Amino acid sequence: MTIHTIVDFNQGNGSPESYRPAPEKILKGDPQQQVRNHYASPCNQFNAGVWEGDIGQWTVSYSEHEYCEILQGVSVLRDGDGNAKTVRAGDRFVIPAGFVGTWEVLEHCRKVYVIFEQA
Repeated sequence: MTIHTIVDFNQGNGSPESYRPAPEKILKGDPQQQVRNHYASPCNQFNAGVWEGDIGQWTVSYSEHEYCEILQGVSVLRDGDGNAKTVRAGDRFVIPAGFVGTWEVLEHCRKVYVIFEQA
């Protein structure tokens, strides 16, 4: 490996992919989303990039462990019991595999993500 294998998010590697959650997962709004995966490990268990989401709410079920750093906006994560955590620009946290609940974007949100999904 050389210095050229280091992935610099500022270089804008890869094209952004736009999508919406599956219709049955959307609870409110029209949460258009965009992801730019800057790095995928050769084993495809580790990924890192930037995600953006528009206002809306949808159900989530994590099979992966995800580190998040909110760069812009405000979101609310809720678990299956209705407990809520508001996250905003500057917040850093991990969502463990097995988390089930909802993600709600209150203000257009942008985050850095690092994902590990065990094979």
